[in-house]
Amino acid sequence: MKTNPGRFFEDYRMGEVIRHAVPRTVSGGERALYHALYPARGALYSSDAFARSCGLAQSPLDDLIAFHTVFGKTVPDVSLNAVANLGYAEGRWLRPVWPGDSLRAQSEVIGLKENSNGRSGVVWVRTRGLNQHDETVLEYVRWVMVRKRRETPAPAPVVPALKPAVEAADLVVPAGLDFSGYDFALAGERHRWGDYAVGERIDHVDGVTIEEAEHMLATRLWQNTAKVHFDATHREDGRRLIYGGHVISLARALSFNGLANAQMMVALNAGAHANPCFAGDTLRAWSEVLDRAGTGAPGVGALRLRLVAVKDGAAPFALRGEDGKYAPPVLLDLDYWALVPL
Repeated sequence: MKTNPGRFFEDYRMGEVIRHAVPRTVSGGERALYHALYPARGALYSSDAFARSCGLAQSPLDDLIAFHTVFGKTVPDVSLNAVANLGYAEGRWLRPVWPGDSLRAQSEVIGLKENSNGRSGVVWVRTRGLNQHDETVLEYVRWVMVRKRRETPAPAPVVPALKPAVEAADLVVPAGLDFSGYDFALAGERHRWGDYAVGERIDHVDGVTIEEAEHMLATRLWQNTAKVHFDATHREDGRRLIYGGHVISLARALSFNGLANAQMMVALNAGAHANPCFAGDTLRAWSEVLDRAGTGAPGVGALRLRLVAVKDGAAPFALRGEDGKYAPPVLLDLDYWALVPL
């Protein structure tokens, strides 16, 4: 058999390292497409001149371009037969990705646990994205529910102990980054690190209706081959599921209104795709400030932020119902660290 049906739960082994195909060289083309697909306006990722004024040699590619590119590489080996992508933890961006870099990915299986129904199980992997110099540009843990091929004995369950959040001391600030001469007018907002208070919530006001064509273009751009995103016959309702990363990028871009100076994502503490998203849904976003920290870099502080994406007329700042579960309109609950000028 020469075709790849994808892996099932029983195909994974603890400690196995999977080298994913295919390496990809990223360029300004990815940046242009990213900014066309999402209303992304971060100054650091839009202008070489602005990036140089912040101590960088040029404008790096958006952090989520690196994330989507690496994530897409893992799909054929990790989530082609997934029932659901369940969560993220311990994610860190370790160095910028520049136009012309070639990215590849590899994952280590760090946890396995069969579900009680015996028809699926959860697989935990730690994924690393590497550039052409074999330097790790980002790393993260994610766990997915994967179908079993047949009724077979399950391995002994191993559930990894994961940190609830990346410590501020473990955040990596890109070499040379300096916000001491930051141009707030060109960035688009005057709000700096000290203007945000822990517990503050920000309604990002704007909304965007998700289109099938844009989602399909984005999913192909990231070379994400998950069947639920492409094949309308794969779900009983005949609908193609919107890639969760598409929702992340839309929500992150919408957060510009209120968080324009949260320039760089440097850590992904946790994340949940709370409810499915489909074409035609109108997405809005709000954020909550969870923590603040210094970094030691000139003029650079860090904010820990919760980014929540909701759809279709959700109540302001709604997250969970009385039963403790995510409210039906909630699509995304993402906890991350971002670098902000002091």
